[in-house]
Amino acid sequence: MKNVTRAKSKVVIFSPALNAVSGVSTHVNMLFDSTLAQCFDLMHFQVGREGRIENYWQRLVRFVFSPFQLATFIIRHKPKIVHINTSMDVKAFWRDLSYLMVARMMGCKVVNQFHSGSAPSSLFANPVLSYLLRRFLLASHVVTVLSSEALRSHKAFDERIAVALVPNAIDTTGLLDVKRESSNPATPLKLVYVGRIVRSKGLLDVLAALKLLENSGLQFSLKVAGSGPDEAEVLKLISNLELDAEVTLLGPVFGGTKNKLWLNSDVQVFPTYHNEGLPYSILESMAAGCVPVTCSVAAIPDVMQDGEHGLFVPAHDPAAVAAAIRRLDCDRDALHRMSLAGRARIREQYTVDRLADRFCEIYNRLNN
Repeated sequence: MKNVTRAKSKVVIFSPALNAVSGVSTHVNMLFDSTLAQCFDLMHFQVGREGRIENYWQRLVRFVFSPFQLATFIIRHKPKIVHINTSMDVKAFWRDLSYLMVARMMGCKVVNQFHSGSAPSSLFANPVLSYLLRRFLLASHVVTVLSSEALRSHKAFDERIAVALVPNAIDTTGLLDVKRESSNPATPLKLVYVGRIVRSKGLLDVLAALKLLENSGLQFSLKVAGSGPDEAEVLKLISNLELDAEVTLLGPVFGGTKNKLWLNSDVQVFPTYHNEGLPYSILESMAAGCVPVTCSVAAIPDVMQDGEHGLFVPAHDPAAVAAAIRRLDCDRDALHRMSLAGRARIREQYTVDRLADRFCEIYNRLNN
């Protein structure tokens, strides 16, 4: 009797172009390269404008016709599950509502994965639009969120929503598997910022904090990796504060270069007050043993505990940032303990294998 190999169920996952510089694209690439792809036949459906070169009218045409493209894709490939990656954003809502309607009409199960930490109640003030959002969430077979706070806010919005907590993960290769020496108390603290250069990430507050530290005689260096709309303002502030010798702007860094930057830095300064879900930079820095100084927003408190894996500071408070940096500079033993604890935390909870296992559970449940 011949052995019959059961075909893998098909799942179509939405994201911008897989080669786009996008957190969602990074997330989807990890899923395609993970053990999840051994259990399911994963396919990609491109959405969003990242990775595209198009004008306003081309974007409008794409917005209008993409639901029909999805319908054609489903007819051709016959996926059982449609996995939408979205955010609590007005534009994303209208786009993804149309995708959900197409998927449900064509008999697909729908996973809606939210990549921001905003509460559903914050999206619309209009009760009619809030009702549509509620129907959108209830029509999803599973809604996944990044933080326990987002889990609570979705249940508070409507307890019938099938919501599940699925935190982000990172590829820890080149980070967790690299040995790291403890910080040398005889050398100045090496600080790093990796991320978009936008006001809401707190970089301007970091520079103000560094001026306070310089005025008090503390030595340090800061490397800034990234780009963004507020880069000119950051450069101007560095010059005005006379921090040119201490602060270096590297531009965007990727792959092994970014890993080396994390591993060669002592402290990540990232006092973000942007409700962005779960920043990859927090996970990467902890995996490298680079201790975060950050704000207790979005999913960050789920990952790290104050004083154990890093230090929390209030938003918009350069003096608090300066005090946290000084505390770590003065107590290198505590810095080393937090470094080790952060790496252990990522190894236990935030690897790609755990992310793949979680989505495998969800897909299997929907597939039955």
